[in-house]
Amino acid sequence: MRSLTRYLTMNIPARMDFRNITSEVADAVAEAGVKEGLCLVNAMHITASVFINDDEPGLHADYKRWLEELAPHAPTDRYKHNRTGEDNGDAHHKRQIMGREVVVAVTAGKLDLGPWEQIFYGEFDGRRPKRVLVKVIGD
Repeated sequence: MRSLTRYLTMNIPARMDFRNITSEVADAVAEAGVKEGLCLVNAMHITASVFINDDEPGLHADYKRWLEELAPHAPTDRYKHNRTGEDNGDAHHKRQIMGREVVVAVTAGKLDLGPWEQIFYGEFDGRRPKRVLVKVIGD
């Protein structure tokens, strides 16, 4: 069995935004030399997410609006978590909704994604470097 571990560093200047990381993940799969296996991609911070969906700007704008309606940033005193001196209680909720990780099959040496599927990093408390783990295993 082969394996590869790669860490991507994200530094999103906005408080909330999405970045397509499909090509970086595909590069890791190619480097691993795995023909049949699995690729795990997960955000290593509790205010960030990895998810799969369409790379369509209107959908991303809808997600941002929807997430802000579900867990608004302000007023920050609505979150008990923020009593610790943080101001990111909302970001923890947004991450919980969008998820921590994805697992994608590797078939014939490539990510086995469906039509329109892309892998995204979701940031909900940006403006500092954060890591994403890419782990490829298989034969």
